[in-house]
Amino acid sequence: MTPVVSVFAASPDRGRGLARDMAVRWALAEVGQPHDVRPLSFAQLKTPEHKARQPFGQIPSYEADGLTLFESGAIVLHIAEVHGGLLPGDGVARARAIAWMFAAVATLEPVIVEREVAVLLEGDRPWTPQRLPLIEARLRQRLDDLAAWLTGRDWLEGEFSAGDIMMISALRRPAATLLLGDYPGLAAYVARGEARPAFQAAFAEQKARFEAG
Repeated sequence: MTPVVSVFAASPDRGRGLARDMAVRWALAEVGQPHDVRPLSFAQLKTPEHKARQPFGQIPSYEADGLTLFESGAIVLHIAEVHGGLLPGDGVARARAIAWMFAAVATLEPVIVEREVAVLLEGDRPWTPQRLPLIEARLRQRLDDLAAWLTGRDWLEGEFSAGDIMMISALRRPAATLLLGDYPGLAAYVARGEARPAFQAAFAEQKARFEAG
């Protein structure tokens, strides 16, 4: 069965590939797995039909061979486990690559999202001027640590892996991108990911769908 990925019918990022389905599209492209998409409006995301696929009414969801999954990290991990090429064969290296997937979604991305929320949704609140520098300091500490780890490395753990897909996807979020000018090593890391043919194919596919519709 060709996998079906639920995506925004009208992506709020205007085709920039920042929605969380992008990591799933990228992973599928890396392993050469074609897929179909199910474009959903914001109203359709909250319907019982979609919440049976994604309990929180978000994107993406993934359906293939009787399996329905939600959460981009879980979907990318499943793709990597079913297809070769995104996880090392060696057990220790494989565990390390999966650890980086968790680091992306549990250590780095929450601070990035917190900064975005503070700016976009809480910018007019009286506490934001005091809170924002604290959030940015936490984010910079995470970026400092990641930059130190990547010094002398092209990818997180030897060869490119699913861990890099999730980490680069987190770093492409606007709140992180705004700071990458201070982190040339991280900027180069993101650029290496974006230069991969599979990323380019996935990006072009989602952008064409946005422009068509």
